[in-house]
Amino acid sequence: MTAKLDPFAAAPALMKSWMGTSMAAAASLEPSLIELVKIRASQINGCANCINMHTAEARAKGETEQRIYLLSAWREAPCYSLRERAALGWTEALTRLSEGHAHQNAYEALKDQFTEEEQVKLTLMINVINGWNRLAVGFGLWIDPAAAKAAQATAA
Repeated sequence: MTAKLDPFAAAPALMKSWMGTSMAAAASLEPSLIELVKIRASQINGCANCINMHTAEARAKGETEQRIYLLSAWREAPCYSLRERAALGWTEALTRLSEGHAHQNAYEALKDQFTEEEQVKLTLMINVINGWNRLAVGFGLWIDPAAAKAAQATAA
């Protein structure tokens, strides 16, 4: 895939700010949960770039191949905790918001597993990964996971 443009070159100050927001949201909850959320939203949005990047990051943080492979069928797989299931349900509800406003059940599960502060943190993370998906798909981005890690270090 050939990128249509490089958003980091086109709008460096804003992209640096976006990267900072992304990193802050990603650091706000447990890393394994954050990576599962990033992967699941990226699967729904068909963002190959982000699936590639976040599966590599999840593995680097100790996530198992089994849990990564089963993520698209998390409801039927017994390997996710109630907290992870609540986060994945909320991720799907918000990522698919345009398909209808049937997110009440997901919110009830979320309330059972997350404090109000954590609900906001998770919701911000879901918004951030959906934003990255739209940047990557929209502009045809393909960023090697090692290059992304270097960019995050520069933005920090």
